[in-house]
Amino acid sequence: MKKKALFLLLLGTLCTISFAQTDDQLPETDPVITHRISEWQDLKFGFMMHWGIYAQREVVESWSICNEPWINRDGADYYKYKTDYQNLNKTFNPKNFDPSKWAEAAKNAGMKYVVFTTKHHDGFCMFDTKETSYSTVDPSCPFSQNPKSDIAGEVVKAFREKGFWTGLYFSKPDWHCDDYWAHEWATPDRNVNYDPTAMPERFEKYKQFTHRQIYELTHNYGDIDILWLDGGWVRPEWSVNDETRPWLGCQGYIQDIDMPTVAAIARENNPDLIIVDRSVGGKYENYQTPEQQVPDSLLPYPWETCMSMGNSWSYVSTDTYKSTNKLIHLLCDIVAKGGNFLLNVGPDADGNLPDTALLRMKEIGKWMQVNGEAIYGTRPIYPFTYGKFRFTQKGDKVYAIFLLDEQESPAPNLYWFDSKGMPELKTGKIKILGSNKTTTLSLKSGSKDLDYYSPTYQIEIPNDYLLETPHAVVFEMRRGKAKITPQRY
Repeated sequence: MKKKALFLLLLGTLCTISFAQTDDQLPETDPVITHRISEWQDLKFGFMMHWGIYAQREVVESWSICNEPWINRDGADYYKYKTDYQNLNKTFNPKNFDPSKWAEAAKNAGMKYVVFTTKHHDGFCMFDTKETSYSTVDPSCPFSQNPKSDIAGEVVKAFREKGFWTGLYFSKPDWHCDDYWAHEWATPDRNVNYDPTAMPERFEKYKQFTHRQIYELTHNYGDIDILWLDGGWVRPEWSVNDETRPWLGCQGYIQDIDMPTVAAIARENNPDLIIVDRSVGGKYENYQTPEQQVPDSLLPYPWETCMSMGNSWSYVSTDTYKSTNKLIHLLCDIVAKGGNFLLNVGPDADGNLPDTALLRMKEIGKWMQVNGEAIYGTRPIYPFTYGKFRFTQKGDKVYAIFLLDEQESPAPNLYWFDSKGMPELKTGKIKILGSNKTTTLSLKSGSKDLDYYSPTYQIEIPNDYLLETPHAVVFEMRRGKAKITPQRY
């Protein structure tokens, strides 16, 4: 009996220890945060900007000073290149910086939230910080003389005035901080260049530096909605897996900056703040962020595709931009699968958004003004996609978004999709968004001619009605009783 009691006591102790170890590994359950995530999911379309001193060189943001084999510097001497790059703060002077124009363009595009790079991996701070002289407000930067030198603060203010949710991108690694990339040793890769377990005091200094900068960002700019943390190799040991272990480089150092403390600091003035500790998982990755890709189907958690409009995250004058048609199709595809779309544009060194990007945003906005109700506040509905169709729902409404090919005008007059798995839809007259005309939804029995035997919903537009809508046409249907019409063979 005593042995049994001892065993149960030991088992209880182990369970308690196990729970303590795994608490941060579990998804967030606080109803305040989960409710806020649901509200964020209603926004659907966000604007991201990668902007920093790297815009002057038109190089991939920060990465060109990282000493990894895949990085190309066209044969330049690394140490000279790194020195020259880090001195770009002394010439950064974006004379045309006007975030109100950015906010206006994003609003007209139909975007609802913004995520701005306050600090990328190179460590240059686009905000008023007391923790380093490497910033836009320090006298070493010519832009410090500008009344808008606190760039992040000006961005938050301008977008908030337009009704946007505000998000702050922040890099957990800092390649300019001597307590991360210490001057005493070489920097073979992106990671901390000394062993944090052998020099815990040194890494503790880095953690405190990071915590203080998080404090500045989340206490100096009012109510922030999203803290978007990048640099996934800075992570706790429990989160390292086969996919992420190579990110830790040649030494494999664990770089844990104490996310529970980061979250407590960040939410002190922002109790419903959404935190995105990218790729780490657990309690502080409130939604996931597949980069430059769209999942094949519905994901079982909140998510956002972050994607550049061109090939580069930061400004490159010769960049190639995705077409308006492609961008609208991406938005529809992402939303149909339950995600949000965070679309990135990099301003140039003077603070201008590229003309091509502005044109794309204007054209997206024109489509959204007509069809936005099939995007905002919707949720996915099975089968999510069918051929060129993308489906969303809101209340008793079901939207069928048909993706048109480039230059496909007028739109087709006949559409069909499988009824299998779909909710029952009310047949009869249905609405075409942006049109004062209606069309007809019918449910047809299986067709041997189509080599398809289950009933199909069909939408037929009269031949004399030319549906001249660009990019995608949206049909608004409703749940209800469907009447099956036999096919004619």
